[in-house]
Amino acid sequence: MHDNLTVKAGRPASVSPLRPKDVASALGVNVQTVYVLVRQGDLPAYRVGTGRGTIRISRAAFDQYLADRGIPASELAVAS
Repeated sequence: MHDNLTVKAGRPASVSPLRPKDVASALGVNVQTVYVLVRQGDLPAYRVGTGRGTIRISRAAFDQYLADRGIPASELAVAS
């Protein structure tokens, strides 16, 4: 179910950032919901690249988001 949360070769899981669609898949919500969470400041994110760039969410920020809401990361297969 959460195969898209796999880590790229050579990068530890705690360093690999998540894409909005990865977070949406893990939470079982639409990707637009993740963009709303980012826009509202509920889920910290950053942009990578030139122009508008692409949004990335650090694993630490996602873990904190889950902890703040009492959602066990182990149930989402997003262990740090």
